[in-house]
This record gives sequence, structure tokens and C-alpha cells, in this order.
Amino acid sequence: MRQNVYTVAQINSYIKNMFTQDYMLRFVMVKGEISNCKYHSSGHIYFTLKDAKGVIACVMFAGNRTGLSFRLEEGQMVVVGGTIDVYERDGKYQLYAKQITLDGAGVLYEKFDRMKRKLEEMGMFALEYKQPIPKYIRTLGVVTAPTGAAVRDIINIASRRNPYIQIILYPAIVQGDQAAASIVNGIRALERLGVDVMIVGRGGG
Repeated sequence: MRQNVYTVAQINSYIKNMFTQDYMLRFVMVKGEISNCKYHSSGHIYFTLKDAKGVIACVMFAGNRTGLSFRLEEGQMVVVGGTIDVYERDGKYQLYAKQITLDGAGVLYEKFDRMKRKLEEMGMFALEYKQPIPKYIRTLGVVTAPTGAAVRDIINIASRRNPYIQIILYPAIVQGDQAAASIVNGIRALERLGVDVMIVGRGGG
């Protein structure tokens, strides 16, 4: 007895139908890391969502871009809401994104981006407020934690490029609830000393 033989298109169509009938796949929320992100000239966004154990192909069509309030970038942790369906031509399933939000540490980035836009609207980044960096620096003020990689890197690089530079360190708290006041105090203290240039920084932890 001869078994039925199907075309590739028939199999892909059958699998797509299975996905369509699965109620859970009509709208799911999936958390992962953005990878291989490409903004196409058509307005569509193609990317991969991954975690430690797997990956899934994703696309956000131009018509759904209203569900995205920030620009996707490599390494962002996000939560993607959408439909999982089969692209019949290629025989591959993917997540068709309808909405994307930042997750975890990404939420802090989203808050930072909103604050940045607010300050831009207030004119805080206007060119008339910017001062030129001196070509030759005699005194460098540094507001950062007194220990850690950040202060070591600043001292090493600055001394290597200009062995005669004077570095004045203001040891500040750079994370936690007390950080803002500590950093502001450092900036004001170094301003009173009249340093040529000031670096306010911290490590990448």
C-alpha cells in the first residue's frame, strides 16, 4: 500500500494551520535579549530574541511600530508581545511582534532616555551652553569612587598622555540613594578649585 506523498508547500501549510489553531500562540509575551537587529528600508524590524538556552526569530512590521517607544539595540533585555506563526515560504516559525518594552535593567535605560529627551526639550544640550575643551590641560578634576577600575583607568590613561598633568580626585559615592548628592558636592568642590577639565564617571558594573 502506497503512502500519501505531500508537497513541501502542503506540509508548510498544514503546520501553519496547526499554529493558527493554537490559542496560546495568538498572543504571547516572550522575554529575551535582542540580537541581530536590522531596521529595513521598508520600515520593518527584523531581530532575534535569545536567552541562555535558545533563540527565536522575530519581526515587527512597520504598521506595528506604534507599539515601540524606543530604538532597538543589540543586547537590550526586552519583553515582546505578539503572535507566533509560520512563514510558509521558508517553512520557519517566528514571533510577529506587536509591542516591545524594555525589561529589568532596560527599564532604567528607558527612564534615562525619557529624562534625556526632557532635558533636550528644555535646551540643556544647546550649543550655546557648551564650553570648548582646552587643548592643553594642567589640572584634571575627577569625581568618582576612590577605588575600582574606573579611577585606575582615568589616572593611567591621563598620566600616559600627559605625564605633567595634576589629577585632583574627589572621592564620591557613585551608586545608591546618596550618589546624586555626593556627585553634586564633588562637582561644586572641583569648580571652586578651578580645574581645567572635569571627569564625572564610574565603572561599568
